[in-house]
Amino acid sequence: MTALGVALIRVRETARPDRLYADPLAGVFLAAARPGFDADRWGRLEKLAEQFYEGRTLAVKAVDEHIREVAASDCPQIVLLGAGLDTRAFRLDLPPETTFFEVDLPELFDFKESVLDAHRAHPICARRVVAADLCGDWERVLLARGFRADLPTAWVDEGVLGYVPRAAAYAVAETVTRLSAPGSRFGMGRFQIAAAAPQYRALRELVLEAPGEPPVNGLGPDGESWFAAHGWKTTFHAWDDLVEPYGRPGVMGGDPAVGHVVAVRG
Repeated sequence: MTALGVALIRVRETARPDRLYADPLAGVFLAAARPGFDADRWGRLEKLAEQFYEGRTLAVKAVDEHIREVAASDCPQIVLLGAGLDTRAFRLDLPPETTFFEVDLPELFDFKESVLDAHRAHPICARRVVAADLCGDWERVLLARGFRADLPTAWVDEGVLGYVPRAAAYAVAETVTRLSAPGSRFGMGRFQIAAAAPQYRALRELVLEAPGEPPVNGLGPDGESWFAAHGWKTTFHAWDDLVEPYGRPGVMGGDPAVGHVVAVRG
């Protein structure tokens, strides 16, 4: 559900004359998925995508630029944790020597790969599908797909750890640390979410199909300090500074404590 929601956001951005990025495959995924939903559930998904659009589309653009930067410098491997219906291996101008690993659940890739194959989509760089649960033995599958722990890697989490129980999220952080050569990078958000707000409650109910209090997931407020204590140097970038170049001041929050932390492996 979250993968489809972000695809809806990318479709809307692609349709804008002043778009920040173009993702023609996003609409292809939505067209393939739509027949599997009743009108009510699809309408709820569209409503939530609309509510999250402004901030989320800027986050997509910011991650695009981060991936371009690290791929052009010193990280020949990129690992997208919780890849969903991401298409960056197809739409970004990445160096051909880049290897792009996508980690997500097997059932997600059952859908995604069938759609990509039907439309004869070809990635720009080497792309490796890692069908595994982040709460399970995803390290073994990643290594089997050709990941090299001796090369610097850019690890990208666009929010999947927020759906992973806290103990499992820190297990992911430990695996990332163990597999990261010097110069590797890991990004994480530093922000405040009003978990009780209507849109977040509706998101939990749509994704988890269960009401109730928000679960204790993700790295939490100690994630940044954990990485700093385990051999990573962390640098904070304020959200407003990140998105100011994109020319959409209406989504600048004005809170200097909200933003993105990049951890670099020493």
